[in-house]
Amino acid sequence: MQIEVRLFATFRNGRWVSKKLSFDKAVDIRYVLNQLQIKEEELGIALINGKYSEVDNILKEGDILALFPPIGGG
Repeated sequence: MQIEVRLFATFRNGRWVSKKLSFDKAVDIRYVLNQLQIKEEELGIALINGKYSEVDNILKEGDILALFPPIGGG
């Protein structure tokens, strides 16, 4: 199974902007976070194909996963 992962803001530090990842089995967002060494509590929002998703949502072939840290400022 192949998905595209897009990282935003501080998640790009020392990583990449967009990358296709392959997995031997169906995985959820939590699994991808673990593979990227991003702690679940560091995640602000996750989108699958542009729609809000919980970390236990299962990804499908060809999905685009966008990961954002919490946004701060004023």
